[in-house]
Amino acid sequence: MEENTISRKKFLGLGAAATGAALFSGIGVTAMTQEQAEDGKKSALKEYILSNVRLEEGFEYNEKNEVVATKTALYNLHIADGKIKSITKNKPVTKLKTVDGKGFLMLPGLRDMHIHIDKTYYGGNWNAAPRKGYTVKDMITLEQKIIPQLLTDSQYKAEEAIKLMQSQGSYFSRCQCNIDPVSGLKSLEHLLAALDKNKDSFGWEIVAFPQHGILYSQSESLLREAAAMGIDFIGGLDPTNVDGNMEKSLDTMVQIAIDTNKGIDIHLHEGLPSGKAAIEHIIKRTEENKQLQGKTYISHGFALAKMEPKDLEKVAEQMGVLGIGVVSTIPIGKTIMPIPTLKKYGVKLMTGTDSIVDHWMPFGTCDMLEKAKLCAQLYGWTDEYSLSRALHIATTNEVLPLNDAGNRVWPAIGNDANFILVKASCSAEAVARLPKREGVFFNGKMIAGEMV
Repeated sequence: MEENTISRKKFLGLGAAATGAALFSGIGVTAMTQEQAEDGKKSALKEYILSNVRLEEGFEYNEKNEVVATKTALYNLHIADGKIKSITKNKPVTKLKTVDGKGFLMLPGLRDMHIHIDKTYYGGNWNAAPRKGYTVKDMITLEQKIIPQLLTDSQYKAEEAIKLMQSQGSYFSRCQCNIDPVSGLKSLEHLLAALDKNKDSFGWEIVAFPQHGILYSQSESLLREAAAMGIDFIGGLDPTNVDGNMEKSLDTMVQIAIDTNKGIDIHLHEGLPSGKAAIEHIIKRTEENKQLQGKTYISHGFALAKMEPKDLEKVAEQMGVLGIGVVSTIPIGKTIMPIPTLKKYGVKLMTGTDSIVDHWMPFGTCDMLEKAKLCAQLYGWTDEYSLSRALHIATTNEVLPLNDAGNRVWPAIGNDANFILVKASCSAEAVARLPKREGVFFNGKMIAGEMV
């Protein structure tokens, strides 16, 4: 059969088969016969060949054994039922539909692991009202006033935020959702509805987040109700500065998580000494409760940036052993998180947007590749090798195409087909230059991009 590239408009006009075929609207594809169109309708493109994509193969070294470049080559991937079934350089002889990757670089899909889309202004009117001098408790008072207004269209705005994340290469997010006496469980209900509408093109986890404090707003019963509604983590907030009782606040959070078999993800903005004391108490309780090991995360954790090196090393080592992770937005300014030290001790690291635009902050882009670039800029990772390593903070389980020794570890046969395609020669260039996401794939399905 003669191959040619068809236009996005013509492709979408192929009739009934467009239900499945529209997954790749705008991509170079092999023209379909009516019989193939009917087959496509039945299979909804569960199986195809993604050809002509660039994969990293290894590093190139100079006479000092320094990495100076990344070797790549073009490959063809067989994708079926959301998985990568084969990876070959030779074009398979098959009747399967072929999708032309146009020589774009294939990188692991990105994840936005700390974002508030239940109370965002995104998708509505721009709002950057002055907040200078507000404390966290001041912001809680403000929220108590504006939450009823935010709830009126929070599902729609959450759906718009999901589209933004997808367009930037994220196929998954950990959503922080307000659980407070003002909104009750309404924010969660609206968020769940928005996520459910996107269940075929997006993945998620939810943190039941007591934004107004567990003790300060007496939200324990609400958190327990939320735990029965499909959430994954019990959250917490500044146990000393907001709740006024560090141990009681943290112990309440921990007990809810244990009783409901959930993980923990606490917002901890406090500095020294209260932030350090809170982290040490979290370590103690995680050590005592094996079910929390590998399921406990500290979001922000600014106290880590302020600790003396000796104290930080000790805490980081304990966190690494217990599987306590850190979710950082990679803040700039006076608080520069000690990402290199945390990574040295095997602490699980993730990043996220936090706020896109809301009453807290207006700067969010939902671009996790940009977060990797920010890491590189903050820590002086300016060479090929270091830039390629920076990508780890934005991907699932910190996976990279090449391991530290330069061996390809991703993609591999059997991997979930979650990836992005970008116009770059290697991951180092992608981190440094932030290329457009030409294609974003979730379980083998294209969820964003215009590969024309």
